[in-house]
Amino acid sequence: MKILLIEDEKELARSILAYLTGNGFVCEWISDLESAYEKINNYAYDCILLDLALPDGHGFEILKELKALRKTEGVLIISAKENLETRIEGFNLGADDYLTKPFHLSELMVRIQAIIRRKNFKSQNHIAYKEIEIDLFARTVHIKGVRIETTKKETNLLLYLIGNENKVLSKSAIAEHLSGDMADMLDNFDFVYAHIKNLKGKLKDAGANDYIKTVYGLGYKWQHD
Repeated sequence: MKILLIEDEKELARSILAYLTGNGFVCEWISDLESAYEKINNYAYDCILLDLALPDGHGFEILKELKALRKTEGVLIISAKENLETRIEGFNLGADDYLTKPFHLSELMVRIQAIIRRKNFKSQNHIAYKEIEIDLFARTVHIKGVRIETTKKETNLLLYLIGNENKVLSKSAIAEHLSGDMADMLDNFDFVYAHIKNLKGKLKDAGANDYIKTVYGLGYKWQHD
């Protein structure tokens, strides 16, 4: 799961980054409005954590930009400013949830997971696709009732593919989803092929059908024949 954190409090941001990364999320951090515009115009995220009080403007401008771009990212406002008017305006502009500072990091993660479930998996905690079951909380994968060992990136890749069923995903899009903006610094996307190959092998060895299709010259897609 890929998260964008827009927060200018450095200590809080570092704590959030460390906690989410330790729990298997790909998390990018920026601290101002200008950088946020660049990110949301050039990349896609599963969820955006948005502080309202930014040094060069108000966080609501990001919500307006997302709406103008017709982006579908989930947005969780994290702010010390908590009143009914602010909440209502945030929700009217497209925010999905609102969390008041200070908060426990464990609650933040649960809120993020709930947004992603609603956006991508119709609010389900367990994703069932044919013989494959994924527990979003435990980050475990079962094939025909038997657990298989997957890395965090393989689990994220599996969820990304299933969540975009029948859509062709380019290698660059997959690289960005798995590695964030670090993907821009890579000379090639060979690691995407390696993760795809490993995931396909684990699913096949466990008795799953071959749902991951190579679209030559374009990328990959999850498809049930």
